Amino acid sequence: MSKNKNFPTVRLEDVPASIDGNNANGYRPVVLVVDDESVIADTLAEILTRSGYTGVAEYDGDSALETALMMPPEMLITDVVLPGMTGIELAITVRRIFPDCKIILFSGQASTADLLASARADGHYFTLLNKPLHPQDLLLRVSEGLKSHRPVAAEAK
Repeated sequence: MSKNKNFPTVRLEDVPASIDGNNANGYRPVVLVVDDESVIADTLAEILTRSGYTGVAEYDGDSALETALMMPPEMLITDVVLPGMTGIELAITVRRIFPDCKIILFSGQASTADLLASARADGHYFTLLNKPLHPQDLLLRVSEGLKSHRPVAAEAK
């Protein structure tokens, strides 16, 4: 990744506490964030955690898959370009194991279009967001993606 990019900076203190009260009744959806740049994965996981989710960071596809097997995610947010297993391969594998898991791919590289087109040709459709991600845009996508995913018990209380 080029070091010359000027990404807008948002202080963690400026991230809203919660968009839609996910923390009500102790329910915190697990969101697995995967990026080979640890600062990105860690920051996004921290933003999610501060916003009422259980944000978990991983840095490669194999580790993310191990974590998913131990702590099934309700959403996977992964960079497309990862060392070893690509984010698309990870998304396909996670969806095969956890069919209800929502998936968002993100990338800062134009070369991912070919990988995404190949996945679509095989019948796999994923949402793709471009880096850099503004925290409020990310939180909105996560909130929208998980709205229909809440357990009935949490809604009934």
